[in-house]
Amino acid sequence: MSGIFVGVDGSEHSRLALGWALREAARHGMPVTVISVHPSPVRPATDIYWAVPDLPPDPRNEEVELNTLRQFVEKTATETGETVPGISLVVETGDPAEKLIEASRDADLLVVGSRRGHPLARTRGQFTPSCR
Repeated sequence: MSGIFVGVDGSEHSRLALGWALREAARHGMPVTVISVHPSPVRPATDIYWAVPDLPPDPRNEEVELNTLRQFVEKTATETGETVPGISLVVETGDPAEKLIEASRDADLLVVGSRRGHPLARTRGQFTPSCR
């Protein structure tokens, strides 16, 4: 599936990324797929759990998560004021990086937010690279 894929987690950074993606999609007449990936439940790393065949089923309710994602997207779309040709919503469980790469393999563009966690990113505006 082609178009713009956006990975969101409900944070302000992902809202800004989604807004940018929606504006780009409207500008270029492209569909948008919004993906929210929740990490798989963590298995304890102690030997008493190694013999347990499976963890209990994940208590997440996909319908509730999809509805929450829909509200997040609708609010952001209203804020941008853009009309996008088509918006698809996907909720997955697994490794977020792997799922985003897998889902966007045929995408024209993958958009994710930045939490600005890198030390150089925090100095934005204060760091000027120089060439020698």
